[in-house]
Amino acid sequence: MHRVGSAGSNGGSVRTRKEKKLTYVLNDANDTKHCAGINCLDVLKSSVSNDQSYLFTGSRDGTLKRWAFDEDATFCSATFESHVDWVNDAALAGESTLVSCSSDTTVKTWDGLSDGVCTRTLRQHSDYVTCLAVAAKNSNLVASGGLGGEVFIWDIEAALSPVTKPNDANEDSSSSNGVNVPVTSLRTVGSSNNISVQSSPSHGYTPTIAKGHKESVYALAMNDTGTMLVSGGTEKVLRVWDPRTGSKTMKLRGHTDNVRVLLLDSTGRFCLSGSSDSMIRLWDLGQQRCLHTYAVHTDSVWALACTPSFSHVYSGGRDQCLYLTDLATRESVLLCTKEHPIQQLALQDNSIWVATTDSSVEKWPAEVQSPQKVFQRGGSFLAGNLSFNRARVSLEGLNPPPAYKEPSITVPGTHPIVQHEILNNKRQILTKDAAGSVKLWDITRGVVVEDYGKISFEEKKEELFEMVSIPSWFTVDTRLGCLSVHLETPQCFSAEMYSADLKVSGRPEDDKINLARETLKGLLGHWLAKKKHKPKPQVLISGDTLSVKDTKKNLSASKAEDSSAASDPVYPPFEFSSVSPPSIITEGSQGGPWRKKITEYTGTEDEKDFPLWCLDAVLNNRLPPRENTKLSFFLHPCEGSSVQVVTLGKLSAPRILRVHKVTNYVVEKMVLDNPLDSLALDATSVSGGQPQPLFAGNGLLQSGLKPWQKLRPSIEILCNNQVLSPDMSLATVRAYIWKKPEDLILNYRVAIAR
Repeated sequence: MHRVGSAGSNGGSVRTRKEKKLTYVLNDANDTKHCAGINCLDVLKSSVSNDQSYLFTGSRDGTLKRWAFDEDATFCSATFESHVDWVNDAALAGESTLVSCSSDTTVKTWDGLSDGVCTRTLRQHSDYVTCLAVAAKNSNLVASGGLGGEVFIWDIEAALSPVTKPNDANEDSSSSNGVNVPVTSLRTVGSSNNISVQSSPSHGYTPTIAKGHKESVYALAMNDTGTMLVSGGTEKVLRVWDPRTGSKTMKLRGHTDNVRVLLLDSTGRFCLSGSSDSMIRLWDLGQQRCLHTYAVHTDSVWALACTPSFSHVYSGGRDQCLYLTDLATRESVLLCTKEHPIQQLALQDNSIWVATTDSSVEKWPAEVQSPQKVFQRGGSFLAGNLSFNRARVSLEGLNPPPAYKEPSITVPGTHPIVQHEILNNKRQILTKDAAGSVKLWDITRGVVVEDYGKISFEEKKEELFEMVSIPSWFTVDTRLGCLSVHLETPQCFSAEMYSADLKVSGRPEDDKINLARETLKGLLGHWLAKKKHKPKPQVLISGDTLSVKDTKKNLSASKAEDSSAASDPVYPPFEFSSVSPPSIITEGSQGGPWRKKITEYTGTEDEKDFPLWCLDAVLNNRLPPRENTKLSFFLHPCEGSSVQVVTLGKLSAPRILRVHKVTNYVVEKMVLDNPLDSLALDATSVSGGQPQPLFAGNGLLQSGLKPWQKLRPSIEILCNNQVLSPDMSLATVRAYIWKKPEDLILNYRVAIAR
């Protein structure tokens, strides 16, 4: 606490550029389940080289998962984590290459049979990437489309080819003993010396561009050989391209709203489209015309899947219904109804996998080999060709009963978080998920402290209210279905607490602990531990030599890092769980954003993959200049009180200073003939000299009694005529008792005997 001089301060420094933020995503105990809606799925059928079939799912939680089948059960056999936003589409190219696209504007390729290895990140799109298309018989060809109206056709083999240029090692390839391995733009565990790399077309490879869309693209389809590509979106038309050149061959009109899904037959002659106008259309691309329209749904059509002979189509969408339609006879049957809108469909043997905006996936009977069996169950109707016919049927309650009531397999997910509240202690968050379950999270440890079950969120929030004021040092959102905690400099370093309040042993009780720095230490602890035990190779570019000075510099930096880690341990309130570790999402000075679990660091990751301010805080304990860590106030005797005046002018103290420290100050000024030197106030500070500390800190904290219990005489501190609790901080007094923008006024008096 300081006396405040009359001279004004010059405030904080101005930042000229926006620093990269660091986000960490808290995972629930079960990481084998998706925690947000499933946007896409695909089935890898068993082959000669692989006798196992797999289901791949991509979710709004930002991850993809591979599911293996064991008789009638499914289990998660791998999680693919690297995207930093929703996964919007995924498709299998060739035998085992998984391709995914995301709202993070990237397209990624993965080894689908690995334990989650990302082999490449393609950063060509300028906006969300919404859809993919692959050529079944030309596994190198993949098309991607997005909200920027861009359509790119990628040659995956060319994009994945090794690089030989030496100074591209950091950018495009990783090298092991001089042998080139496939490039990876977003480095993966054990795959190379670094995490993220490369932000645009690599080593001269540029995809073919299909130019022509003026608005967002939502749907793509390609024929088996990769000679024809169809795209659709908010322009309500179908555009047909030659993917080999990117040239446009035709434009087809007919839909009255966004085109949301497209299917091509194997030859590329017939095309099916589903639209937000609720219609399905069958097109003959050879004749460049629409052959049939099918009014099956009562709302947007988002998903289509066709039998191998292209004779029957399965369709789903916003009306939560899955229909089977005979394209020749127009006969339709309601296969099943869901509780959520249907996002995507995938056929497997005689069944169909259904992805919805829910986090679980279901497999339903579909009689893919002989669809007529479904119609024989009854309840079929003829699909009209005008959308209002189906709408009227629905309004009149004439919807047929579904052919199937129960799915054959359900792959459960966890319920996404739909509501959250940051508590006043700024370390806990109360959440409510889609099932109504309420939980209390500790964000500095990344764990659920309490699972309250299905109770009133509002009542629990009121019950947990604490009258305490701590600056907001993080922001949070639930876009990924779970808690994403965002740290941005310098705001994140604004909150401090005393070690005693955090129950940190081995430090003086009134040592101030910065919450963000300790949280960052907890998050990067695994990386630092691994890094410490890794030999530090001297990387030389041909022609360079490493001087003795450089070697000494590296050694001393290494020693400094080791000693700082040893003398600066992670405190228990900031130890993250290794059972359900959080994932970090951030971006360094090279490459683009990346995501990885904190326990999966190898120690070989490049420091350039992290924001500089994070490393500065953790490794060097260098924090940016912070504003508003101090609070100004006046200290006057109560009216009518006979106690002496102990101070003149304005005082300044840390916001977290407790009221009992103010009490100590008053008592020592009143009672002690020879106050401690460090407690003395320099009178010159009132007229603009250097502010002096008001309290040494631990002079009154040595014995077992709490300081304010030992004070003689007994002094009370008041604000707005209310006696203050000794445990209150000045910030809390200002926020909840004073409640005015002006400087805080505290009064003191000899305690009234009770």
